[in-house]
Amino acid sequence: MGSDGSIILAFDLYGTLLSTESIAKELKNQFGAEKAATIAVTWRKYQLEYTWRLNSMNQYLPFSTITQRSLHHAIAENNLELQSRTAASLMSAYDCLSTFPDVAPALQSLAKQPSITPVIFSNGTREMVSNSVNQSPDLSPYSGIFKNIVTVEEVQKFKPHPDVYYHLAAKVGKTREQMGDMWLISGNPFDIVGAKAAGINSVWVDRGAGGWADGLIEGEMGRPDLVVHGLVQLVEAIEAGKISTQSTRI
Repeated sequence: MGSDGSIILAFDLYGTLLSTESIAKELKNQFGAEKAATIAVTWRKYQLEYTWRLNSMNQYLPFSTITQRSLHHAIAENNLELQSRTAASLMSAYDCLSTFPDVAPALQSLAKQPSITPVIFSNGTREMVSNSVNQSPDLSPYSGIFKNIVTVEEVQKFKPHPDVYYHLAAKVGKTREQMGDMWLISGNPFDIVGAKAAGINSVWVDRGAGGWADGLIEGEMGRPDLVVHGLVQLVEAIEAGKISTQSTRI
């Protein structure tokens, strides 16, 4: 894969293709509308925080375990109780998250682009990601577009640790000297900065049109190569020749 000169587009899953806030629908059924949105945001916050803490401690837990434990954290912080049956129902719902509205038309267009090799690149476990890609009512019709599913399980690190980006390269047939032949597509700023640090080109999906605010790394290395407000703009950028491999830019 990737040896034919095609452009590798590595799509982050949660927060880029799938809306983690869509879980609020299921939370509403369990805890009411007033609490649902708050729990959804808090759940996602601790889900990510746990991965960063584990990276710092040089420890690893499967993303499914992290997702479950961060759910319990979010529920406790909101002074609610979580029954085991409810927890199981919510975890099952995580396999069927909704896509963002711009995802379907963009994937339809990408399927017609012979120079593009789309893959999924996620913190999730292989089982979680496969379930999401194949069971999400919104995403499953386009599952065949993705040529590979790359997860961090083998590395036992999480984004933005550099090893996960090198792992991505190996899985798509690229060496560390060829990191510039890949493009990460993500709605998560920490993922963008991590990819840039590893030498991967990056497209930030700024659906809220709030502009880039992450100030961790100064200069161009701390910013995305391209900003789009939806994935349809990504397709337009490809058609305009704004996204290419490293070799074609030399």
